[in-house]
This record gives sequence, C-alpha cells and structure tokens, in this order.
Amino acid sequence: MSLTTGLRSRRPTATSWHRRVTSALLFAAFVSTLVLVTGCSTIPKGMASVDDVDIEGNDVISSADIEERIATQPSKKFLGMFRGVVYDYSLFDKGVLQRDLERVERFYKARGYYQAKARAARVIYTEDDHVEVTIEVEEGPVTVVGEIAIAGMDGLTPNEAEAVRDALDLLIEQGEPFEEEPFEKAEAAMTRALTDRGFAWTKITRVADVDLYTHRARLSFTMRPGPRAVFGKVRIKGLKELPADVILNQINIDPGDDYSTKTIDDARDAVLGLGALGSVEIKPVLPEPIPARPVVDLEVKVREQKLRSVLLGGGFQLDSIRLQTHLRAAWEDRNFLGGIRYFLADLKPTLDLYPTRIGDFQAPTDAFVGERFTTTLRQPSFLEARMAGVTSHQLNTYPVIISRQVDPDATVIGYLEYKGAAGVERTIGRVLLSPTYNFQYNMPFAYKGTLDPDLHGVSISYIDLFAYLDFRDSRIRPHEGIYLQADTQFAGIGGTARDFRIQPEVRGYIPLGRPVTLAARGTVGFLFPLNYGDATEAVARGRDPENLDRADYIRDIQINYMRGFFSGGPSSNRGYPPRGVGPHGIVPFFNPDVGTAQLSEQCRLNSPDYDSARCAVPLGGYTLWELSLELRYPIMDPLGGTVFCDASDVAATQVTFRFDHPHLSCGLGLRYDTPIGPVRLDVGYRIPGAQFPSSTDPRTEGDPGTIFGAPIAIAIGLGEAF
Repeated sequence: MSLTTGLRSRRPTATSWHRRVTSALLFAAFVSTLVLVTGCSTIPKGMASVDDVDIEGNDVISSADIEERIATQPSKKFLGMFRGVVYDYSLFDKGVLQRDLERVERFYKARGYYQAKARAARVIYTEDDHVEVTIEVEEGPVTVVGEIAIAGMDGLTPNEAEAVRDALDLLIEQGEPFEEEPFEKAEAAMTRALTDRGFAWTKITRVADVDLYTHRARLSFTMRPGPRAVFGKVRIKGLKELPADVILNQINIDPGDDYSTKTIDDARDAVLGLGALGSVEIKPVLPEPIPARPVVDLEVKVREQKLRSVLLGGGFQLDSIRLQTHLRAAWEDRNFLGGIRYFLADLKPTLDLYPTRIGDFQAPTDAFVGERFTTTLRQPSFLEARMAGVTSHQLNTYPVIISRQVDPDATVIGYLEYKGAAGVERTIGRVLLSPTYNFQYNMPFAYKGTLDPDLHGVSISYIDLFAYLDFRDSRIRPHEGIYLQADTQFAGIGGTARDFRIQPEVRGYIPLGRPVTLAARGTVGFLFPLNYGDATEAVARGRDPENLDRADYIRDIQINYMRGFFSGGPSSNRGYPPRGVGPHGIVPFFNPDVGTAQLSEQCRLNSPDYDSARCAVPLGGYTLWELSLELRYPIMDPLGGTVFCDASDVAATQVTFRFDHPHLSCGLGLRYDTPIGPVRLDVGYRIPGAQFPSSTDPRTEGDPGTIFGAPIAIAIGLGEAF
C-alpha cells in the first residue's frame, strides 16, 4: 500500500494574516509580562556565566549521568532562548570545577573504573563574562567480579541457604563489572533473606579485595545469622482517638508466631490501608545480648491524620465533546461511629454547556444541570482480620453527550441513574481482590426535545470480580515497575441484561535515567451478550435489524450503550473524543419524531440526506484493544512534559481484533505537579493513513471532528493517563 501526500500553497488571506499578527503580539506580551514579574538576573562583576558544559572521552557512562553528579552546570535558558530571564545565571568557579573532577573520578570508581581520570580539558571564555567548559575523561580498564565467597551458612537449612544465594545472584554475577551499589544492596538482600525466615539478629560483613593489576575483585560475605526468633508483645504508641484493637487486628501478629520481616511489612501495609494514619513505623526490639529465649517485641509508632474533613471546591471538565463545570461539597469521616470506619458523602452539582464547540468559538445554545451524589462506607476487619467490607451508593443525573457532531433537531436524552455496590476487599501483599454485587437502574428523560415512547428504564444486576497486582514504585507518580489488573463481570441475576464481560490490563514503567520514564499500557476487552446485541451488530454494518420490532431495537441499542466497550478520550486514545473509536450507526431514540424506516433511508451511505450527526452515533462494541506508549520527562519544576502515541479499536462482533484499524494518534502533553497528582493537558493528533483501511468508508467509523481545522483532540484532567 502506498501513501502519497500532496502539499498545496495558499496565499494568506487578510484574516489569516491578522491571526498571525495577533498571536505574535500575544506571545510577546506574555513573555514581557513574565519578565516584568520575575525580573532579569545579572552577572556579578568579575564572575562569568557558564554557557556550556561538554563531557568528552566517556564511552561507557553517558554524559547525562555524569552531568547529574557535578555542580558546574550551564545557565538555564527561558523558553530555550534567553539566559538570565526567570532563572539565575550559573556562575563559573574554579574550586567547584576541581571538586567536580573529583566527583567524576569517584563516580567512575563506584562503577568499577578504579583508574579513571578526569581533567578540565578546556575552559574557554567566549566573552569576558561567559565561559564554556569541557571535561575530558580517561575511563581506563574496568574491574570485574572474580571469586565470591560466603561463610557462616553451616547452621542453615538447604532452603535457607538457597534463598541467601538467590538474593546474591540477583545482584552480583562473576565476570560482570564490580559496582559499589549492587555490592551494598547484596548485603541488604542477603540479610533480608534470613530475617524473613526468622533470624532476627542476622549480621553480615562484606569485604571487597580489588586487584588493580588483574582488574578483578574478590568478594567475601561473612554471616552470623543468630538464633531463630518468635514474636512477643505488640505495643502501640501515638494513638489519640482511634481504637487500638482495630489496629491490632490489622497487624494480626500473636505472641509466639515465627519472626519474619515480611510479616512486619505486611502488617505495616495493612495498618496504612485503614486510611486513618499519616505514618506507621513498626520497629522490632532486639535486645543485646541475645536472650536465652529469643523473643522479639514490636513497637508500633503511629501518627493519626485529620480524621474528619469538609471538602469544598469546584472545577471543570474539558474535552472534545464536553465542557462541564461543577461544584463539590463532601464530608469525610475516617472514624465513623468509631472502629476506624471510613464514610464519605460527596455531592457534585454539574452544568454541561451544550453543544461544545472548542474549535470555532461558537457559544453554547443550552445548559444542562446534573448532579452526582455518592456515599461510601468501608468497614475494616469484616469477616476476617484484614478483609474490609465496602458498600457504595450513587445517584446521578446527567445528559447523554456522546458525539461532537450535533444534530440540531435531535432529542438530548438524560438519565436519572442509581448505582449500588456491596462487597469485600482483601489485600495480600501487592495483590488486591474485590468481589462485589452491583445493581444499576437508569431511567431516561429528555433534557431537550421529546422522549421516545419506546425508551424505557433499564436495570442491570451483576457480579464483579476485580483484582490487581501492583509492583509500581508509586501509585501517583510511577517511575518503575509493572501493574496488572483484571475486571470480570457476569450480568444476569435479575435485571434487563444478561452477559459476560472481561477486561485484563497491563501497565509497565521503565526508568530512562532518574527524571525520565517510559510508560506503556495495553488492554483487551471481551463482551459476550446473552440476550441482546443483534440490533447493534446489524446497525454497525449498515443494515436494518431483522426480526426486531422498534421497542426491541431501542432496548438493544440502549443496553449496549451501558455495557458495550468504547474507546477514545483522556485515559484511552487521546486523539479521539470520548467514545470516538468503535462502531457507529443510527440511534433511533435521538430522533423519535422520525420513523425508523425513514431514518434508515436517510442514513444510507448513498443518500443525499446523509448526516453523520444523525447517522453515525457511537454504539459500543464487543471486542476492544488499546495500546499506549508514553515518554514522561521534566521541563522545569513543577512542569513536566510527555510525548505519546495511542492506538485502539472496538469491533461490533465478538472476539474480533481489527489490527488493520489502529486509529493511531500521537501527541504532546504538559503536566503540572500537585500534592495529589499532576494536572495534565494532552493534545492528540490523528496520524493520516494510520486510522483504518482505505477501502473502509470513513463515515462508518464516525466523525471525530476537528479543532481549529486540525484532526486533534484536547483533554484536561487530574492524574496521569495511566
């Protein structure tokens, strides 16, 4: 398949010239204002600004890694152009440079290069007060790990000795470069392997003999495991209002239990999971000398956080199909009626400005009022010490805004919706399991226009099993690790819909240096409807549903809207509006005054009356796949940036992966860091020629619209996309 792109020049019109001049003036005004507010710095007399720092001669260690460890840094440029604006100049100091050379040599030594040398190759004054610095490195030969000896394991069982060796082998291998950091971590890992197995008094001594002539390091570890220990008493300090018995239930350690640091870590995580404590420290009390009966008491130091809060605020949601403002009022109690029960009552009134027209600045014609009221109750130690009982109830009122294309004659449907859930949560290490029973009821009404007489309430009753495995270093700002989750639902215990739905997901985070993260996400979804779906599949294929009267047709489409898969939006495919990727077709209850046959005739692809706003409405599908790749990097504190690519598709048939419909979008994002996570702005661009096969009529894929004439989508939200 070939792709030919043609470029066409166009003479600027008076309007476009005016826009360019206006943009330039606005940019200049912004820069001038910022300079006036922040001011300009000057170079002190007799000093020089460092304009550039180059590293030469380094083959093994990157220049970026070296530059992170030296104090001589180039002066930062505002907007990549101006030094001394917003940022202070970085001043040259010979003494600092000399210490930097020592830091570089020390850094190389820690990486196994004991004969590395660093010198200031060039210090060039480009002007009287501006200097460029070049540091030259001679790396020399690397020292590798030679013999590894472990002493003091005679009293261990074969399994215990194997655990110690495994901990060492994960970090150090013969023939590999000898580095100080893995050497230190190996001692800690070997100690942990024994303290996890009851040896509370374990001591390990490590020695490295480095031969500078043979460039080999002989490593020796001497172990003193001490006796096997058991837990003793647990004492809690720092409580003011919270009851100690609930915390002891979460710790779940009885006198006489086998000692283990893993057990202590699990206990700390369980106590923190209550959500009422700002900090938890569990310290084993190890008496010296070791007593004849090796019993280890635990001292638990806690700090209660604010237990009751009134939350007031507001905000807005902005994406390609919705502009919504909202207020928020909430009451949060972390010790509701005692017992460290968590209770939340949260009210969010909303106002949707309809229709959203971001790209052409047209004012909305309607405003729809909605609300979301949520209550949540969490009971710790429910049925079992570390199991929590959870129940939630939600009452929503909202308009159905699912397409950027607007049919001025269409009815705007709203729903009065109730959602309830009751179940349990159990955390085991990094694993969470949560089975719940869920009930949902949606009653339709009309915000604008006439409600279709065949559109009725829908109830959905289902069992949900949610589980995740979390190996990330941070939930809010992940930099390294992996996260796995799966959501499985079975609907059919009463209610209108019967189906089986499953969606696994994997996320991975790879550090590229300290500040840069490469993040990836992939998910697939499968929906198997048991008493609906015929109409949706037919409509998505451009056919009229067979053997269905109008009421069943509408029921089928309505259930699919609530249970089907959609793609697109801020946490999905960011080049598309929410629900922008997937099957599209006719939704008759948006035009109740038009007969079904007449609507079908108008929406034939060869019809002169075809209108995508009426004929290509998102339907939802039965097979989903999504892939995302994102590079996250700092700009200047607290700002960060991202470069991302997203691909996804939703098929109207079961277990059907259409990888030739990638709907590929790439874009840029900004992040503003806050204590509760980053506020993000993402702009995704739909890549031409990488959406769907050329043989596909684009009208069957829906019209995601443009912004400022470009095939993009814009989203603002809180938290990373994944």
